[in-house]
Amino acid sequence: MLPRIAVMGRPNVGKSTLFNRLAGRRIAIVDDTPGVTRDRKETVARIAGRDVLLIDTAGLEEAAPDTIPGRMRASSEAALKAADLVLFVVDVRAGLTAADRSFAQWLRRHSKPVLLLANKAEGREGSARALEAYELGLGSPLLVSAEHGDGMGELHDEIREALPPEPPEEDDEDEADENRPLRLAIVGRPNAGKSTLLNALLGEERMITGPEPGLTRDSVAVQWTDETGKPVRLVDTAGLRRRARITQALEQMSTAATIAALKECEVAVLVIDAVQGMDEQDLRIARLAEREGRGVVIAFNKWDAVEDRNAARRRLEDVLTASLAQLKGVLIVPLSAATGRGVENLMPSVREAYALWNKRVPTGALNRWFEHALERHAPPLVAGKRLKLRYVTMPKARPPTLVVFGTRAEQMPEDYRRYLTNSFRDAFDMPGVPIRLNTRGTENPYADDAEG
Repeated sequence: MLPRIAVMGRPNVGKSTLFNRLAGRRIAIVDDTPGVTRDRKETVARIAGRDVLLIDTAGLEEAAPDTIPGRMRASSEAALKAADLVLFVVDVRAGLTAADRSFAQWLRRHSKPVLLLANKAEGREGSARALEAYELGLGSPLLVSAEHGDGMGELHDEIREALPPEPPEEDDEDEADENRPLRLAIVGRPNAGKSTLLNALLGEERMITGPEPGLTRDSVAVQWTDETGKPVRLVDTAGLRRRARITQALEQMSTAATIAALKECEVAVLVIDAVQGMDEQDLRIARLAEREGRGVVIAFNKWDAVEDRNAARRRLEDVLTASLAQLKGVLIVPLSAATGRGVENLMPSVREAYALWNKRVPTGALNRWFEHALERHAPPLVAGKRLKLRYVTMPKARPPTLVVFGTRAEQMPEDYRRYLTNSFRDAFDMPGVPIRLNTRGTENPYADDAEG
């Protein structure tokens, strides 16, 4: 029996948009008018590498049982009882409402696993407003934009963690985990050599290649076993052009499929033409992968055609240092997909990036690092008062995520965030891995008086 995931929340918070996004196709009608969805909609969807039954529910409203809203609520209650996991959606633009708080309390009474989704959290303002969702008592909110697809990679990871384990097909659970394919996407600009690289990895002409840019128009997934005997789900994608150059409907769909593949993967191989070097579009793709929290490896392709290799390598490293500090130390693999030289070094680097992406730090070591970091560089003054950072936790990996707690921690300046992130990266040897650093301020109504 498939695990059941129910999408719930008050009307017009974006449940149907999220349902369509997770289903991978437009099933539910989406409109700005509240209450468009009245009946539950169900579809089998592939989420986090598993088939699940995804359920779109009507908006939760307080109403008499014999009214239409009351019957809609009864339908949603039935979905909740049968669900293995609830995605509770709130609208951060509108802010928390009494209905949100009421239904959060209702969900807590049912003791069902719940992921709290702070929807419409695009941009810095949306991220700041999402902090309010902590008040619901349903754990840390996941910042997503169902409309734009932001945060979907992290959501898939959290769903994988929250669902009940799959029925074992083998006696050895570790062996079953070993047999789960690594999800790998090959991304880059048109004509960088992505399909040629996929063919070189597979050892066969699986993809059409040629000098013309844009031959690959859709994301193509291939199940493959690498040289270590471990399974890989390898996805070749269409080249991502600059937005201004995306004009035709077919190319728009290709771009959407490429971005979806990037959000779904665990590690992204960014293919760069070593002759042309890294340009602004390559940086945009790398930033998109980092924003979605994916591991990244750079394949520096067409290495055989580079005349001054030392200069080419220096130029690449200079660009990375200046413009991609959030992926400091990202692994670079020079290779030639056309000749096959250096291709054998790619998958070991991918496996290394994947291991770092999954890395968890023991609590004791984490606390020692945090104390040392604060001693080495004390928290700064904000509005004349020093931040009091008290402790740090690491609630998850994939990617490594830190939460720093303290008085006014949410006011931490960006440069101090970078300091802590880089200190953590260096202390625990995590080059090239996206690291999330979140903050939680502690409530103390007498803090200002005490400090005065």
